[in-house]
Amino acid sequence: MSKIEDVVREKYGAVAASDLTGAHAGVRAVAEAFGYSAEELDAIPAEANMGLSCGNPTVTANLRPGEVVVDLGSGGGIDVFLAAKKVGPAGRAIGIDMTPEMIERARTNATRAGVENAEFRLGTIDQLPLENDSVDCLISNCVINLAPNKLAVFREMFRVLKPGGRVAVSDIALKRALPDELAKSVAAHVGCVAGAVPIADYERDLRAAGFEAVRVIETGSDLNAYKKVENQSTCCAPQGATSSTGLLMADECGPGAPGSDVHTDLVDLLRKYDVNEFAASVRVYAVKGRGNA
Repeated sequence: MSKIEDVVREKYGAVAASDLTGAHAGVRAVAEAFGYSAEELDAIPAEANMGLSCGNPTVTANLRPGEVVVDLGSGGGIDVFLAAKKVGPAGRAIGIDMTPEMIERARTNATRAGVENAEFRLGTIDQLPLENDSVDCLISNCVINLAPNKLAVFREMFRVLKPGGRVAVSDIALKRALPDELAKSVAAHVGCVAGAVPIADYERDLRAAGFEAVRVIETGSDLNAYKKVENQSTCCAPQGATSSTGLLMADECGPGAPGSDVHTDLVDLLRKYDVNEFAASVRVYAVKGRGNA
């Protein structure tokens, strides 16, 4: 496991253990800014939404009753629950996440909401706990940018999809090269920026993994929408969250709090750079050809 994966797991574990939910006006505002309707948000557990999305992949996935859909990096389960409604009782919605705290939170949400056609599995998106040719549609929401080896992720996606299966992903990709200060920052990686790759590289690696009909399209969404969440900057932990070592994470990643170096660095960087100049929220589409049986 790489250092950055350890950091990502710890930071998102802290978010999962927090009381940040869609009942918070700022969290709801982030979700709405990236394409979730009020009706969708009202139909799912508030605890499934933590303001970490950069799109709404279930809107464009064209999910049909009876399908098996898998969400890569499912977090609290927001997209799994929306997908479960679309595929119906005869279908299955499966969430994969590498953070035990997220899996626990999502399973609790499913039990409380009585969603019987959803399940959550612990695993990494570059080694999916899924059988070959077993999935109709893969979705993901602002997670693939965090993976150190995106080609390995795409190859796993290709492996588990059925021939004719499709990809409908929301993510962050680069429009132009990041300044060195951003590109080399662990804080910016955890904050969903430094781990992103250029749009052309995203398309190239999907094709290298075997996918056809590849498209990566900018949505035009303002990435500064994350600031709508009070005491949270992009993907940082909320006020009062603690790390696995028991250290308090700073609110708004502010200076002076124990264990807040990564968060402080990120906010300092975002004060210097407008992330929209370098990165974009994107919709990603691809298909596994039917000849790949």
